[in-house]
Amino acid sequence: MADDFSFEIEKNLGVVSEGKGGWNLELNLVSWGGRPAKYDIRSWSPDHQKMGKGSTFSAEELKALKNLLNSLEI
Repeated sequence: MADDFSFEIEKNLGVVSEGKGGWNLELNLVSWGGRPAKYDIRSWSPDHQKMGKGSTFSAEELKALKNLLNSLEI
């Protein structure tokens, strides 16, 4: 089952924060298992071969998140 796991970072959109040991929390467009790319926020090792837990969003979900964040008073 692990052999079927594949991903491709199609576009790096930016670093949200820099972590210890070179790991960064990033926003990327990622294709998981050959499917169409989605927006993805998670931590990545410097070589992008290892990753932490994260969240994946469709364009519509990311727009909704953007609107929600814009409405917050931070």
